[in-house]
Amino acid sequence: MKTAFRLALAALLPLALPASQALAQTAELVSRTELRVCADPNDMPYSNQKGEGFENKIAAIIGQDLKLPVSYVWFPQVMGFVRNTLRARQCDLVMGTVAGDPLMDNTNAYYHSGYMIVTRADAGITATSIGDPSLADKRFGLVAATPPTDLLLRHNLMAHTTSYALTVDTRYESPSRAMLQDLADRKIDVALLWGPIAGYYIKQDKLPLKAAFLDPEGDSNRLDFRIAMGVRANEPEWRRSVDQALQRHRAEVDKLLADYGIPLLDEQNKPIPASLPGAVGAKP
Repeated sequence: MKTAFRLALAALLPLALPASQALAQTAELVSRTELRVCADPNDMPYSNQKGEGFENKIAAIIGQDLKLPVSYVWFPQVMGFVRNTLRARQCDLVMGTVAGDPLMDNTNAYYHSGYMIVTRADAGITATSIGDPSLADKRFGLVAATPPTDLLLRHNLMAHTTSYALTVDTRYESPSRAMLQDLADRKIDVALLWGPIAGYYIKQDKLPLKAAFLDPEGDSNRLDFRIAMGVRANEPEWRRSVDQALQRHRAEVDKLLADYGIPLLDEQNKPIPASLPGAVGAKP
């Protein structure tokens, strides 16, 4: 549940920035003998110890470009992940972080996605806003403490909502995958989920579901995020090297995201239709 966990903290970014500045470390040389990646050992579609996640694949691309063998420091994406990996200098690159995360400096964003409203393909639901009257009597699924929570509270729909755990032992549980299966099994009617997770499992498990980006209903509810790679503060040369490698292999990275079913937004926050998993309600 890596990204869901990090996005749940994203609303705190403005408050956390001064502390980040105070904790900035003195720059040190990054190891040039290998690409040391900080990653979760079991967090698909992002990473796992078998190297099956799209972040594993992108790390391999960067390592090949920089002529560095890739190695991993494995740590679950829970509280203390950055402190025990990147900041402890056990590794040098976090493959996915919210752009602007105060715990790390970051590269340019390499994809842009958002929270989605997922429904059964045969349900006839076309709503993209939680306030749509057609959703008033629906049963919702939600990963606890993630950004769509505020919308459900605003529309007094929490009594209709099944909450799925935000942090679990990912070796044994996948709440997001369970939520989508519950949707397919008609135990709930609507799932509110981070797009890359929804897109991946709909494609991977061949679920009879469709998805559209969720309307934030104003500027107060942030539901879209640009995802970058994290490096330590005061390592601009290292950040620049990773950025340049990403830029040189932009087409390969984009193809990987498509292969994993990652739904994308463009720079104007508009859906990229070809990336949507059976989506409806694509905004003009």
